[in-house]
Amino acid sequence: MFLADAGDVDVVEEESHFTSASAHVLIGEIMVCNHDLQKIKEDINDVEKRLKNIIDVLGRI
Repeated sequence: MFLADAGDVDVVEEESHFTSASAHVLIGEIMVCNHDLQKIKEDINDVEKRLKNIIDVLGRI
């Protein structure tokens, strides 16, 4: 299977032979990406909480 870059979108070339194994590989990649995104969201949430606390402390000074 060959993935061609089309700007921000990866497309599978039509002449490729898409198999069940190929699908499993892509599903695994999706799962990894989803896990990475969830971790990033949690990190952003933590940073936002820290910033809010800092702003609250500064507001009391």
